[in-house]
Amino acid sequence: MAFKLIEGTFHVVGYSPDGDSVRFMPNKPETLGLLGGSKSKINSQGHVQLRLEAIDTLETHFQGLHQPLDLAEAAMNKLMGLLEIDSIKWNEADTKVVAANDQTRGFIIAREVEKNGRPVSFAFFGDPIAEDGGDIYIQPDIISKSINAEMLRSGLAYLTYYNGLFSDIRNSLTKISTQARSGGMGVWSRDVTNTGFNVESLQSMTEDYVVLPKLFRRLAAYLEGGGTGQGFKAHLETLQEKVTVISTVHSTHFDTIIEEQGVRILMTEQPENLIFAG
Repeated sequence: MAFKLIEGTFHVVGYSPDGDSVRFMPNKPETLGLLGGSKSKINSQGHVQLRLEAIDTLETHFQGLHQPLDLAEAAMNKLMGLLEIDSIKWNEADTKVVAANDQTRGFIIAREVEKNGRPVSFAFFGDPIAEDGGDIYIQPDIISKSINAEMLRSGLAYLTYYNGLFSDIRNSLTKISTQARSGGMGVWSRDVTNTGFNVESLQSMTEDYVVLPKLFRRLAAYLEGGGTGQGFKAHLETLQEKVTVISTVHSTHFDTIIEEQGVRILMTEQPENLIFAG
């Protein structure tokens, strides 16, 4: 199925935005019906939550938990800046935006809607580059100008690939991300995903360690259920979460790329070498 360009505006008032998702209102609501997959979940205001393709930023509010907030909030602020949304005011609990200069113009390039009703999108600020609702052939030079790519360029987002993204686009995004890592930018100044970290408590995961958000989410859910660092790999095995290792074209499960040494955990593959099933 072809990718579609959809024009619209970006919105944060009344929501809890983070660094890798934002609300979007298409100029023509019917254009969302052109996407494959599930049906877009549009609220009463005509807004749909986007899932930004190929990126994952540190959690600000995952099931009431967060990752180190300085970098998590830096990612959110970076996204807001790229969308030119400013004058943001939060409620007293800092959980929801109550005022902002939002409704900024832009467009998304998307092909499918994921199971939770979110269009999986490359987002762009400003004037469209093709007809609203029309087909568009995505190429690396186009995607390199996306907000997704800018988040990777800043080092404030991790690459997280899912099935369906073309290899030339993956290669382009991987180059951007590895350059940020080489420069020690953003999360890469403190990342311990592949070097390892001691899982001593849930607090150490929320306050201290900077790791791939997908790994954090699995660990946080496990620790909240009463688990410890020891036994996490066995727990992952029960989930049977499919992943492909790109370099070997090997289909396996998430637990096989996790190494457990007592309470010490590490991931044996770099994020850009993995494709998750969804």
